[in-house]
Amino acid sequence: MPAGRPVTEVGVAGSIHVSRVRPGAYRARVRVRDLDGVVRQVTATGTTKAAAERALRAKLVHRQTPTTGGTLSRETTLAQLTQEWVSFLRSEGRIEQSTVNEYQRVLDNVILPKLGSLRLRELSTSRLERFLVGLRSVSPSRQRKAKVVLSAALGMAVRHDVLMVNPVQQTSRIQRERSATRSLTTEELREVSKALDRWEATQRPGPQASTDMRDIVDLMLATGARIGEILALRWTEVDLDATPPRLTITGTIKTEPGKGTYRKPSPKTDASLRTLSLPDFGVAVLRRRQQEHSGNPLDAVFPTRNGTWQQVTNVERRWRQIRKDTSVQWVTPHTFRKTVATLIAEAVDAETAAQQLGHTSPDITREFYIAKPAIAADVAHVLAGLKRS
Repeated sequence: MPAGRPVTEVGVAGSIHVSRVRPGAYRARVRVRDLDGVVRQVTATGTTKAAAERALRAKLVHRQTPTTGGTLSRETTLAQLTQEWVSFLRSEGRIEQSTVNEYQRVLDNVILPKLGSLRLRELSTSRLERFLVGLRSVSPSRQRKAKVVLSAALGMAVRHDVLMVNPVQQTSRIQRERSATRSLTTEELREVSKALDRWEATQRPGPQASTDMRDIVDLMLATGARIGEILALRWTEVDLDATPPRLTITGTIKTEPGKGTYRKPSPKTDASLRTLSLPDFGVAVLRRRQQEHSGNPLDAVFPTRNGTWQQVTNVERRWRQIRKDTSVQWVTPHTFRKTVATLIAEAVDAETAAQQLGHTSPDITREFYIAKPAIAADVAHVLAGLKRS
């Protein structure tokens, strides 16, 4: 029995046929299998065969194809799509709300003012390429964030069969400018200590500065933990009488609009949930704080004067004030984590450094956190064996 005509692929048009209707009038027609699986005939007319065919091709480009259902279509604007996408992310709850808030900020301030009124069928790769290239002169970071958000949002249109491909994925790869990872030297650590001394001794309106900033910095250096993890630390997670003394990272601090600052009962990733042994200077910091500070309802190691959780942004702002006009003005809180990672990698290995920092992969630690030595290891005695006789 002869095989039948092969089934047309979904979204594919057949061959165009043009016929003369009457003198000076031609009709072009084609069969298209739409995204809902139904084959439909599309026609267009023109005064010549070529004109009718051009009209039909233009009609196919701008035609709104029936789908398997849903509220999205090729006529949906980017603003409408992103609104539905953000709502989906919030209801799903898989992504941190603070991350969704950042996506919304990028949409409102960067993407939608330029592209929001365009319909999905108008978002060609070339148009998005021009948009993204234009952002690079403003800020490479803004360009990178815009591409991530655009790609994720248009991925929803692909999943709903509105777009066959994601046009963002065909744009040029964004080249990230990488600076060499830098960790603190012994002399630079002394400069950090001097900067903290000056800040604590400075006379300013209001209450005298506490030792909180010094203690936070010291605990970051003693553990390699993130700021949010240090600020979320509770006394029930500290065991100074164990052998060796240790603390356990079980949460982090978040601040969200409408929700305020709160302790999230899980750190950034599963790998971030970890128990860390403490060096002597870290134990000394925590013992002193136990003696000097009365209890608080949160059981927080670093509560505010009002007994609430400290905000990460406030600590980062205070650190910028401390380092201002000093030789360590380049140092960020992440520099303390990089210093810990570099020291552990040199003394042990990168895998151990990754475990200490709570990374899911040592590759992340190697690429972004471990400073490369200025001078390669002394292997002259090994190379001596290569001398030609």
